[in-house]
Amino acid sequence: ITDLVLAKVSSSELATFNLLNSETSADTQYLTNIWDGLLEVNNYGELVPCIAEEWSTEDGGLTWTFNLRDNATWVDVNGNEMAQVTAQDFLTGMEWVLNFYKNDSANTSMPMEMIEGAEEYYEYTKSLTQEEAYALDASEGSVFREMVNIETPDDYTLVYHCTTEKPYFDTLAVYQSLYPISQAMIDELGGPDATKAMNNENMWYNGPYTMTSYIQGNEKVFTKNPLYWDTDCTLFDTVTVKLVESNDVAFQLYENNEVDYVQLTESQLTTIARDPSHPLYDYLVPDVPSHFSYQMQFNYNKMNEDGTPDTNWNTAIANENFRKSWWYGLDLSEWWKRQNAIDPMSCENNAFTMKGLVYTSDGKDYTQLVEENLGLPEKNGETMVRLDADQFEQCKAQAIEELTAAGVTFPVTVDYYISASSQTALDSANVLAQTFSDTLGDDYVKLNIKTYVNAINTEVVTPKLQAFVINGWGADYGDPQNYLIQESYGNDNAYYSNTYTNINLVEENEYTADLINSYKEFTSMLEEADKITDDLDARYQAFAEAEAYLIQHGLSIPQSCGTGWCLTKIDLYSKMRAIYGCQNDKMKNWITNSEGYTTAEMEAR
Repeated sequence: ITDLVLAKVSSSELATFNLLNSETSADTQYLTNIWDGLLEVNNYGELVPCIAEEWSTEDGGLTWTFNLRDNATWVDVNGNEMAQVTAQDFLTGMEWVLNFYKNDSANTSMPMEMIEGAEEYYEYTKSLTQEEAYALDASEGSVFREMVNIETPDDYTLVYHCTTEKPYFDTLAVYQSLYPISQAMIDELGGPDATKAMNNENMWYNGPYTMTSYIQGNEKVFTKNPLYWDTDCTLFDTVTVKLVESNDVAFQLYENNEVDYVQLTESQLTTIARDPSHPLYDYLVPDVPSHFSYQMQFNYNKMNEDGTPDTNWNTAIANENFRKSWWYGLDLSEWWKRQNAIDPMSCENNAFTMKGLVYTSDGKDYTQLVEENLGLPEKNGETMVRLDADQFEQCKAQAIEELTAAGVTFPVTVDYYISASSQTALDSANVLAQTFSDTLGDDYVKLNIKTYVNAINTEVVTPKLQAFVINGWGADYGDPQNYLIQESYGNDNAYYSNTYTNINLVEENEYTADLINSYKEFTSMLEEADKITDDLDARYQAFAEAEAYLIQHGLSIPQSCGTGWCLTKIDLYSKMRAIYGCQNDKMKNWITNSEGYTTAEMEAR
């Protein structure tokens, strides 16, 4: 295939063309194709050169040096050269990220925690007016260069000085917080506001493609960058992305040979798998597992639609026995069939961190350490290993007793929001509601399915209306800290704590004291684990103990890991296997077959 065509659901439309400002896969799935960083990964998940040809640390991760290539260029939408990519562009990118007024605190937590002077510079910009902060840059003699300890000995050398030994710092080089931007482009566009609002026609590119056409909510076309530095790689001449309202439409397009890949819904998969005579039967392919770990994130400071506190829910969810009863009793196997009707138990997830992120020196997956600390038996592939009927009944009885005394009424209403326009979401929500009924009991909790019109963040999460969300986190860099820090207490940059759980807003009283103390203890364990930098096995064990504590106290409920089925003309194992960062959708060196891959062919890969 030379001109690839993909279908994506319209809810995945990008919200910004500025990669530095984005923290969502909805944006990065597109922007990773038009923007290159220091490093990238290959189809085995290994770090390989990108703009940086070589990189090293000589002091255990305290100092990192990246040597840049001299043949990477910035181009306009038509592929015309605009400038060379130099070390200065990476400083400009870091200044943008750390400038409170330019980047709205997006992607700040990692550099602030890892790079000397980064947190101080961020706080400095917060103290300024917008006009003063907008006037800052990363030029020679700037405040940024004085405060943030990143050196540029020449145009093609970058030296990062870390706050402590960071043996995993190079894994951050595939995440957008270390990506470059050109000051010349910012100036050409007219400054920070114009750069925030830049589009495909006026931005500069340094990645494998330019986006030569963009129709919001409809279609985007990527065209091979004629001046791309990697002249040995395989790229498509064009890639057309069609936005569709649902996977059902995408499936119809695949059947009509109009797109080259489609994920299958439960009904589509079941229909094909049950009929050996179906023309697509031999083409069912297990999809590459998503590099996300999904959890149920409770909202501890829920509001009613009129803006008043939802006291019944807030009191209930602050109770540890109430939360733990979900962990021991909520059987999600029927709901997982919505994702993988053939092998639903492959979706089982008992850790907060994703599988495959890091391994101990003897090859053990970090998540196994978490499961060992939780005391879970080995998986048998038939039942969820965390389920415990006796523990569930005990926690449920204690929760009812304690919460009744606190004035909570049963069943506790659990507000769960889905898109009003998605029949698939409604079908899944109905299965989840039945799961709650069958495994937790209608006398205890009642899933209340509610809808939003356009965007869950603005309509639901910001006004704090949800009882919980099911959210997935993909690693930004190769260390468990990246997952767990999102749940830390009292941290302004902890994404989950400040976006979904709202734990930092919970006022301490007789009902919430234990909840807050549990979060504080978890955060303390997390901080102690992060101090271990000279022994990765000891570091991982300490993080696993903190993660087990998080789960044992029901502060977050691991929900699933992404496995499903698809029909594909793309060799899934030729794609970048980015365990962390933002590059899984980078359309580089993909192998394709215009006839589509059979089950046997993909199994042979």
